[in-house]
Amino acid sequence: MANVRLENITRRYQNVTAIENISFKIPEGEFWVLVGPSGCGKSTIMRTIAGLETATSGNLYIGDNLVNNIPARQRDVAMVFQNYALYPHMTVAENLAFGLRMRNVEQSKIQERVEAVARSLSIDLLLNRKPKQLSGGQQQRVALGRAIVREPKVFLLDEPLSNLDAQLRDDTRAELKLLHQRLGITTIYVTHDQVEAMTLADKIVVLNRGIIQQIGDPHSIYAKPANRMVATFLGNPAMNILPAIYANGSFQVGHQSLACPPSIQKKLQPREGQGFDLGIRPEHIEVFPKSTTENDDFKSDLWALEKVPLEVEVKVVEPLGRETLIRVGLPLLDGETIVQVLIPASVRLRSGDRLTVQLDFNQLFVFDPATGEALYP
Repeated sequence: MANVRLENITRRYQNVTAIENISFKIPEGEFWVLVGPSGCGKSTIMRTIAGLETATSGNLYIGDNLVNNIPARQRDVAMVFQNYALYPHMTVAENLAFGLRMRNVEQSKIQERVEAVARSLSIDLLLNRKPKQLSGGQQQRVALGRAIVREPKVFLLDEPLSNLDAQLRDDTRAELKLLHQRLGITTIYVTHDQVEAMTLADKIVVLNRGIIQQIGDPHSIYAKPANRMVATFLGNPAMNILPAIYANGSFQVGHQSLACPPSIQKKLQPREGQGFDLGIRPEHIEVFPKSTTENDDFKSDLWALEKVPLEVEVKVVEPLGRETLIRVGLPLLDGETIVQVLIPASVRLRSGDRLTVQLDFNQLFVFDPATGEALYP
């Protein structure tokens, strides 16, 4: 095992900058995930660590060694690609052993390692088959095994589950987590799937347009995103963003006014009359019958709980099993915006129903609409 340290790594292709001033240090034995939309630079970082790309500037360390000019084969890292890259003419056993043979490891040790890794990945009964005789999940495990059998300092996984069906993807993700807990190899994992990032990572690096947006553990990034991009990218369903104007202690959202709690007023008072983006996650919005919210006593309790009502219309109802996702239309001054809300499966709604939804201001985020920077909390 070894730590991995990137210091101001930049990679340019002629006039295109793929990544810019990337710096972070992965402690020995940790599982870090690079996540972001397509084209954000995550695979470029991975390939640079592997030695398949050369940084335009900056320094890369594996352990205490500067590896900028060290070729890929001498970096002692193992990489699993999205397309598995198995040798079709070789058996599973031969695929697993290939890297060890290239390093002139003794045959007895090769056989011992191959059998041990095959057992750990439940592919020990497949050793005499060729890749075309395997399912997608089995091929994926062979690709993982070929990397593990080398016992590298660093394990690199570039979207290794993207070709699997949903159930197999969930099962293999759990296997990967157990495997890392058992082996403890420093692991860097690239994905655009925020669910994989949240479930697998010790730390997440969120990237956008080649620049790091935020680094942190899954809980802290979800609870306190640095900006609007991070907030909307992590979370399923995604965070809702509502355009609003702050004035006289209230947010004006379309034609509706939301009384703003003192905690938020204090932060926004210097920016009276300005526009903001309000962020609220679907699970922090409650739905109430309109008849209930017309009750004055109920309204008093609502303000005390720092929850504020909005009038909306149901557009789409999506049953998810134990819960239901509804998409509702919120009127704005220049049209409407769609807001996602998670409700219990027992609540039955139809398209066209008019509702009152309540935003929990204790769970509200406020972003600068120009820069996307988080202003609250």
